Amino acid sequence: MPATLISANASADLLRQRQLVDDLCASGIFPHRPRIEETHISWVLLTGHDAYKIKKSVDLGFLDFSTLEARHFYCNEELRLNRRLAPALYIDVVAIGGTPEQPELSSEPAIEYAVHMKRFPQSHMMDRMLARGLITPGHIDRLATVIASFHGALPPAAASSPFGIIAAIQAAAQQNFEQLPQLLGSADDLALLETVRVASSAEYAACEPLFRQRAAAGFVRECHGDLHLGNIVVLDDMPTPFDGIEFSIALRWIDVISEISFTVMDLLRRGQPQLAWRLLDKYLENTGDYQGCGVLRFYLAYRAMVRAKIAAIRAGQRGTRMKNELKSCRSYLRLANSCLTRRRPALIITHGLPGCGKSTFAQIALERLGAIRIRSDVERKRLFGLSPLADSKAQLDADIYSEEATRLTYAHLHKLARGLIAAGFPVIVDAAFVLHAERESFRALANELGIPCVIASLQTDAALLEERLAQRSHRRNDASEADVEVLKKLQVFYEPLSGEELDAAVTFINNGDVAALRAAEETWKSLDARLL
Repeated sequence: MPATLISANASADLLRQRQLVDDLCASGIFPHRPRIEETHISWVLLTGHDAYKIKKSVDLGFLDFSTLEARHFYCNEELRLNRRLAPALYIDVVAIGGTPEQPELSSEPAIEYAVHMKRFPQSHMMDRMLARGLITPGHIDRLATVIASFHGALPPAAASSPFGIIAAIQAAAQQNFEQLPQLLGSADDLALLETVRVASSAEYAACEPLFRQRAAAGFVRECHGDLHLGNIVVLDDMPTPFDGIEFSIALRWIDVISEISFTVMDLLRRGQPQLAWRLLDKYLENTGDYQGCGVLRFYLAYRAMVRAKIAAIRAGQRGTRMKNELKSCRSYLRLANSCLTRRRPALIITHGLPGCGKSTFAQIALERLGAIRIRSDVERKRLFGLSPLADSKAQLDADIYSEEATRLTYAHLHKLARGLIAAGFPVIVDAAFVLHAERESFRALANELGIPCVIASLQTDAALLEERLAQRSHRRNDASEADVEVLKKLQVFYEPLSGEELDAAVTFINNGDVAALRAAEETWKSLDARLL
């Protein structure tokens, strides 16, 4: 049933439900009289430390809560799905019995159902905290870990399922472009929409083989489905996603990259590109799903287009707020266009001894440039089935640090870099590159692909190298296991940059802290110039 065509029976059901909600609030059942928050699909009763969500008896086409049985089912689905990420928030499903005039909680037979949740301060919502400047890089790193762990634990869609198939992906994207022209009146808006449509169609065509590969490889899973910052709350300093999609199987059985794209897109839209690229970097580091970057651009634009459509719909419903919603719609359209606009890729390789700050440089650079970073310390461990922070217990020159393991690691980095460059992203390979042959292999790759290649050489006083390594070993919060013994070994084998390599290098003198490295503006400008 279209949202604009609500039957007389449906209207009567909504009136009865509204009366039930009012009677619940006035009944004295709760220690504190509830405050009611209403959306287009639910009422939420907020009282003390608790919240009770009652689904409206509506059929909007994309969701159908029109029967008591359906509402009961979707209440249980909401509980099941959201307990995966926020078990402390989702308590149970409560039957509401008695009569509409004298309702009773936890009473049978049920005349209605509610999802019982633990209430939290609205000020702790991630979007609101971001607006107040309270979201830190630590929050972003923890969120990336939460999402990556969640995705990693999900079983893949069955090969026979309809989810993740090409037709479904294409239909979802096309729906935005079919609905938006009726909601936009400006010729400029329509022209921009057509530009985005053409670019999206081209990107879809380029991604089609990879969509098939990813579905077959098990990357379509039962995700959260609506992972924007307004559906993440910070509890005890831990970002906690909640309010995932329960009403549509198709909207939550999606490629995991579509899911993380929503959060990345939302950060971009809110003017936080550094946090957006940091989130993606930490997610990829945790999952190793670098292949997903091949469809990232499509999904970033798709998520932006969904929000553009929602903003346009709201513009037609909100009277005095119409201008704000139309402005929001246009900003999403521009963002979608930006995400679909391919930049010239580039390759940056780091160079330096343990403790010189290669990974610190790479972190700053990826946030500045919107680049994808692949890190040798992480990928070496992944090749041998270890997590980034796992203690390999390996001996120097043996096990995962043997000469053969190092050769395999650099070959793996080379393969990943090639794929990411082909996907159209600037790439940072975060590794020591102490040998000329290692560097030359990647410079040859850049030359083959016709892209700029820059060697970011990090230089640090020897005494400071040892001090930093001692501090890092004490903290044990980094993927690198290099200690002073490793440093002394690499100093023996270290091959300085040749004259030809120096011509392609930018040298960062890194004897200060992170802030000092970040503030080396002239050196960063030199790097930027070499990437053109």
